Amino acid sequence: MGIRLARAAMTLGLIVLSGACATSQEWSEWSQNKAHFASGEHGLFSVRNRSGAPARVTRADVAAARDQGWWGTPVTVSADQIQQN
Repeated sequence: MGIRLARAAMTLGLIVLSGACATSQEWSEWSQNKAHFASGEHGLFSVRNRSGAPARVTRADVAAARDQGWWGTPVTVSADQIQQN
């Protein structure tokens, strides 16, 4: 019984902690999508362009974002910063 209670408390704690990291707008956006990322390309792009790191965007990234309907905080770069591939 004690182990079950401890597991339940840990699970509840993890839910509360993970929920505290997102704004209500982010929760709303995530709840409208079936997964955290639209595709593997979207996930790799997001890892490659973490907050604080210089953005690296290719023309293939722009096309994939448009075609796959990526969501989340947009990474903005000027047209001359977009790499060929």
